Amino acid sequence: MSNSATFERGIHPKYNKELSSGKPVSAVKLPQRIVVPLSQHIGAPAKCEVKIGDEVKKGQVIGSPSGFVSSPVHSSISGKVVAIADFPTAIGRLVPSVVIESDGKDEAIAFRENPAYMNLSADEIKALIKEAGIVGMGGAAFPTNVKLSPPKEKPIDTVILNGAECEPYLTADHRLMVERPKEVIEGLKIIMKALGVNEGHVGIEENKPDALAAMKSAASGESNIKIHSLEIKYPQGAEKMLIKAIKNREVPSKGLPMDVSVVVQNIGTALAIYEAVRYGKPLIERVVTVTGNGIKEPRNMMVRIGTLLSDVIEQCGGLVEGAVKVISGGPMMGFAQWSLDVPVTKGTSGILVLTEIEYVASDEYFPCIRCGRCVDVCPIGLNPSMLSILAEKGFYEEAKQYNLFDCFECGSCAYVCPAKRPMVQFMRLAKSQVKP
Repeated sequence: MSNSATFERGIHPKYNKELSSGKPVSAVKLPQRIVVPLSQHIGAPAKCEVKIGDEVKKGQVIGSPSGFVSSPVHSSISGKVVAIADFPTAIGRLVPSVVIESDGKDEAIAFRENPAYMNLSADEIKALIKEAGIVGMGGAAFPTNVKLSPPKEKPIDTVILNGAECEPYLTADHRLMVERPKEVIEGLKIIMKALGVNEGHVGIEENKPDALAAMKSAASGESNIKIHSLEIKYPQGAEKMLIKAIKNREVPSKGLPMDVSVVVQNIGTALAIYEAVRYGKPLIERVVTVTGNGIKEPRNMMVRIGTLLSDVIEQCGGLVEGAVKVISGGPMMGFAQWSLDVPVTKGTSGILVLTEIEYVASDEYFPCIRCGRCVDVCPIGLNPSMLSILAEKGFYEEAKQYNLFDCFECGSCAYVCPAKRPMVQFMRLAKSQVKP
């Protein structure tokens, strides 16, 4: 048993991170064509600011925010707008998107650098973050400037960077902490300044000793920033679990981290914030782990937003014979893909390809046998068994009485279920049918 910080319950899946954890981040070749969804964030879709035939440059705004909870979208290459239409995304929805064909020049707009970035006011920092189109890059894709603007009645006293990366296979955040720790720490300092906070923490699972060492070295001169070694356990990287492990505060039912005076940000988000505030660079690329035994050459890659999954996979040598399932994200919370002609977005942390040996397809599941395993592992302390039964029978309103909306769909319940019940799908179905 580890002495590292953690939370109650949870599971211990096989992590399989060795496939890519030692692979430095490499650049993807300039894509010939990108498909940029105008909705890559929670909230209102961006309003299209270009028309077919327009010539655009890298970093140019092609979609402007259409509400407070919204985010601008930028072109990640230079070229010509050839289509504006609904295209599928990794979660299966058709989303209004801008298709741009590269001119091969990769010309960028002039980015506004600011070497004295720590002299900026909180409002100036948040304005730069909004202009850069930065959203949560751990998967939720919540507009970051909104997250850094909590109501006055809920003052924040702590910022936590999530370096746990507990999702099996994924190593993008791991590599960023190893390769660019100083920039990540600078990003944390900018977040703290934007919130007027004097206490920063970084939580990293203890299976990343090189990341722990690099981050501790980068933060060695910062008395108000602490690096924490966390127990290897899923879902250690979930916001509520991270807050419990590091600050021993429990986010209330139906509550948010700001209810316990904490803001949590992802490692990639912190780096993007640093690049935006220091160099004026918008969020036009991100690190994606391309991994699994179904990929010929697993890698961590810096991918332009809008690049198709098929292009990224091709640059990793393609699929091996026997590859049967492609997942956007990780195996626990990712989405299986029916086509590789979907784009990498701001929230795409990984592309996982499983072989027929790793993945046993089964559409069959069985009635709940009341074994209680899902109750034993649920990190929030819910009753997934009852929630899944109510959802299966169509009793969606009744499911709310069992705190349906506290479920963050980590998949721990489905992982341990001997009846192979599609628990997460049941939860999603119920949530889609009722209001919180």
